[in-house]
Amino acid sequence: MLAEEGSSHGCGSGIPHGSGTSSAREMLEVRPGLYLGGAAAVAEPHYLKEAGISAVLTVDSEPGFKEGAGFEGLRSLFVPALDKPETDLLSHLDRCVAFISQARSEGRAVLVHCHAGISRSVAIVTAFLMKTDHLTFEKAYENLQTIKPEAKMNEGFEYQLKLYQAMGYEVDTSSAIYKQYRLQKVTEKYPELQNLPQELFAVDPTTISQGLKDEVLYKCRKCRRSLFRSSSILDHNEGSRPIAFAHKRMTPSFMLATGNQAQCTSYFIEPVQWMESTLLGVMDGQLLCPKCSAKLGSFNWYGEQCSCGRWITPAFQIHKNRVDEMKMLPVLGSQTRKL
Repeated sequence: MLAEEGSSHGCGSGIPHGSGTSSAREMLEVRPGLYLGGAAAVAEPHYLKEAGISAVLTVDSEPGFKEGAGFEGLRSLFVPALDKPETDLLSHLDRCVAFISQARSEGRAVLVHCHAGISRSVAIVTAFLMKTDHLTFEKAYENLQTIKPEAKMNEGFEYQLKLYQAMGYEVDTSSAIYKQYRLQKVTEKYPELQNLPQELFAVDPTTISQGLKDEVLYKCRKCRRSLFRSSSILDHNEGSRPIAFAHKRMTPSFMLATGNQAQCTSYFIEPVQWMESTLLGVMDGQLLCPKCSAKLGSFNWYGEQCSCGRWITPAFQIHKNRVDEMKMLPVLGSQTRKL
């Protein structure tokens, strides 16, 4: 059986141990049974056991424990991550928060640590506070910094946690927010834009015989070739004319896509399979119909301005006057008919 957690401590308290236990001093209790620390906190696993900590979440470039280290009954999760703004933590937040929540529900004390206990682990704990206490990013971060003043995550993690908040404290991979974020990450990871992952591209609607229920299909106005579905449209907040794009930098402009986009003369979509040969190794260019070569719009991995003034990065822009909408209604289960 795992050792029960010792006497409870108020938030912000350290772990009581005898003098000379540096690992103990590297841990700070930020919520009952939830600790934050650096690599030194796991240097001597027996101190963790003595403190009643039986779950460890490591967010670092290498696991917190070497193979065979630790102690019986210790539950651990390792998330490989560097403390760099371009590191993708967002995609790992759900399982990290779930790991902490499950451990605490089982009566386990949890330690979340990175190398210094200042950025990566702080981002994870902030996400946990946001979800469990229903706090905004700013409020949760401020709360944590009150307990641990030296806490300072990098700007990339701050941006990702704001996206996490915008998605309702859950990473929704089908949302426009996540799809746009994923496109930005691909641009960073594949600067030469070669060998792009296939999951980046939406399925070509001409290869789909079903699954169009409650969706709108967009076809080339000239030759009627199916181009994309409504689920591929990446909505964005309405901009403010030139002011909205003067800086031309990545901002969470698409975070809450609820504004009136009547001014937008184009659809900004995720890349579709028929675009692949056009996009590989090229930063910008025209988007042509794969059947009749009619000009549909343009793309730019650095971003383009929408007619509403919003700057979209990266941008795959289809002009509305080059496509027609076609609503698909379900008929006899898997069959569909045009409206």
